[in-house]
Amino acid sequence: MEKKIQAKGEDIDWGERVCGQNQVTVASKNVTDNTALVKNAQEGLPEPLSDCDSRFSVVSGDCLYYHYGCDGKDDRGWGCGYRTVQTICSWLFMHSGPQSGKAKPPPSLPVIQQALVTIGDKQPSFLGSREWIGTYEAALVIDQLYDVPCRIIHVRSGGPELQQAAEDLHHHFTTCGSPVMMGGDRDNSSKCILGVCSGKEGTHLLIMDPHYYGPTLDKESLQRRGWVAWKRVSCLDQCSFYNLCLPQTKM
Repeated sequence: MEKKIQAKGEDIDWGERVCGQNQVTVASKNVTDNTALVKNAQEGLPEPLSDCDSRFSVVSGDCLYYHYGCDGKDDRGWGCGYRTVQTICSWLFMHSGPQSGKAKPPPSLPVIQQALVTIGDKQPSFLGSREWIGTYEAALVIDQLYDVPCRIIHVRSGGPELQQAAEDLHHHFTTCGSPVMMGGDRDNSSKCILGVCSGKEGTHLLIMDPHYYGPTLDKESLQRRGWVAWKRVSCLDQCSFYNLCLPQTKM
């Protein structure tokens, strides 16, 4: 039986939330078989700010929700960065037109590792390992597999610098429209950013959390349980640095 996970309000470091869950058997399948993955899991969420002067910028186009174990591989504790990369790549795949014959489907975990070995960022021993990846590796993979360069934004700590990063995100979603990967040091749980909302009441990020492990949930369940949600920027770890990986795509 699946163990219920309740959303913890504004708690934003989800890395430990899946610990202790009962292992769920998932049918082994190629990661490009997207039939069981939720599309646009963020759709239908209300805007987090009520003031009329708030700015609201979100991803443009479709993406799939990749999470721990979604392809039958138990990657809890190390695979969140890979899953965020897969979500970004699902957007790139659908943005370029799957019917064109030129689009590449989202890569499997082994393909991501092989890409990093091929370009010389990792040693051959990296293949088949449980070594996690961050925003820098994500940028290399996206550039290698999709020929899309990425911009890396380094935020030294929380507070004012995160507020400035929100301005960069507004610009990104307006001009590029693609999902963004976020990760840090103290808070090293990968996050997929799908939107930003700023106003007098503060700034919120629309976050798709890859740490869910279990049977496929529908869109409403994912939102109700906080796996896809608006979160206040102030709830991020103020003592952690953060890196943002922004794919430089065209609208």
